[in-house]
Amino acid sequence: MAIVALAVAVALTILVVAVKLTLDRPTPLIGTPAVPGDQCTAVAGNYTGSMDAEQAGNAAIIAGESIRRGLPPRAATIALVAAWQESGLRNLDHGDRDSVGLFQQRPSQGWGSVEQIMDPWYAAGKFYDALVKVKGWQAISVNDAAQAVQRSGYPNAYGQHESAGRAWASNLTGETQAGVRCLANKGVGGGGDELVALLTKVWGKRLTISTDGKTIAISASSSVTAWAVAQLSMAQLAAHGVTSVQVGAKSWTHSHNGLAAWRDAPTPVKAAQVVVTLR
Repeated sequence: MAIVALAVAVALTILVVAVKLTLDRPTPLIGTPAVPGDQCTAVAGNYTGSMDAEQAGNAAIIAGESIRRGLPPRAATIALVAAWQESGLRNLDHGDRDSVGLFQQRPSQGWGSVEQIMDPWYAAGKFYDALVKVKGWQAISVNDAAQAVQRSGYPNAYGQHESAGRAWASNLTGETQAGVRCLANKGVGGGGDELVALLTKVWGKRLTISTDGKTIAISASSSVTAWAVAQLSMAQLAAHGVTSVQVGAKSWTHSHNGLAAWRDAPTPVKAAQVVVTLR
């Protein structure tokens, strides 16, 4: 009987402790939504796609390389779709056999050394080198164009990413305005010089860039280029700590609580001018 009584006492003690721990837990406020994780979304017409901060940063490089080469937005769409399928837009150091990088390119197949392929700019450039050699690449389907370059064992897999690829390519090349929204509370930040270097790598002397502390002012040749600059900068939000972006009469300010929307700017600037503020 003593053993039974002891067991009952122990069980009651455990129950009391469990109830106390439950009661001590903070209760979420009813109607208060949880803060979403770091992410970026892009919308262009009926096309839409979401990425995390790492993917968005890589997407900016892929689209940036297409702009640098003077290729049409369709090239960026095809490249983004290919990278999405091959690596999930992550710069992987492993893959099937000797495949590595964003596009899972293989050194043994002549794509370059492992070190070269692991450079996203190089990998994107090699993809475009191959894409422009594909007969009719601007007219055939996005899936078939990507497959012609990648030669995957799953030839119809690329089409599933087409909506997202189109949305991001359209925004990152400036064809769509104010379609990108980002949240990056975990970003490293403090990368003003690096952001200027990225923009200079893409557009070179076609942009006039000046910096004043944590503010970067960019003058572009057109509003399309200005929007490409703005949304490429936003896609690199986590790496460079972008807190606000203004293009012409529209502005976006980072919110720690969710995906902030573009709004009318209190003080408009010229249509082809971009102002980026860093934390």
